[in-house]
Amino acid sequence: MRKGPGGRWPKNAGWGRRRRVWHTSIMHRLTLGEFELSIFSDGTYPLDGGAFFGVVPKVMWSRKVTADERNYVTTGLNSLLIRTGKETVLVETGMGNKLSERMIKFYGQPAQLLANLAAAAVSPEDVDIVINTHLHFDHCGWNTVLDSNGKIVPTFPRAKYYAPEGEWQYARRPSERDAISFIAENYDPLVESGQMTLLKGGEEIVHGISVKTFPGHTAHMQAVIVQSAGDTACYISDLIPTTAHIDITWGMGFDLYPLQTIESKKRYYAQAIPERWLTVFTHDAKVPWAYVERDVAGKMVARGV
Repeated sequence: MRKGPGGRWPKNAGWGRRRRVWHTSIMHRLTLGEFELSIFSDGTYPLDGGAFFGVVPKVMWSRKVTADERNYVTTGLNSLLIRTGKETVLVETGMGNKLSERMIKFYGQPAQLLANLAAAAVSPEDVDIVINTHLHFDHCGWNTVLDSNGKIVPTFPRAKYYAPEGEWQYARRPSERDAISFIAENYDPLVESGQMTLLKGGEEIVHGISVKTFPGHTAHMQAVIVQSAGDTACYISDLIPTTAHIDITWGMGFDLYPLQTIESKKRYYAQAIPERWLTVFTHDAKVPWAYVERDVAGKMVARGV
């Protein structure tokens, strides 16, 4: 058994059958082969249920999630921390703390990621690599912060940052439909300084951690695939944002290419289900990861770890 940060066993440790798993109030953690995976939240935010589920009728999606009187559902902001034994890798950096007043009216300003990392004795200087699956503001917000002089600086000063090149190119000239989704301060300073490397898709970042393009939500969004000792996990990002979206045809209203979302899901499941990949959900406030399977009727179901 592996001890937690600082050589201590985590409080309230509860172990799974297939992999060693424990949960605390601030994160979920498990071992995957020789790697250690932890979920850290940047908090939750309200999102319109109709936008979250697109063309799926409320009478159907409301069986899976609960909406409030304004039709908002609680949406998570899950980042994945991977310890390989050599590198500490952070996948996604949440919403951050640089939202405009207008955006705060819509989404609030949860901004809990750094505090949750600190509670587990992970400092910004400990992170070696940051990977963004795409560049929407709720996935790369903590890439940068304002220093005491009001200058944009990297939140993780030692880290090498990675993001899809196609995403960055699009973010420079987004459509009127989704221009609000991009905040240039989250990535442009890093590209300009050379601290962020732009990826074509398919690259291995370090041994056992690679990216793969799954278009649909955007044209160039990349999943992060983690492999160690025969086990695989995948941070699938907004292709399958929550366990409520695992059905092939259930997408978000935010998806720019909804028919490609369906095809990308098919391609993902064709490998992930038979090879039993652990799927990590970026926006599920309750279930950050699970195994997606087909039941006897062929319906998609999420099995917890």
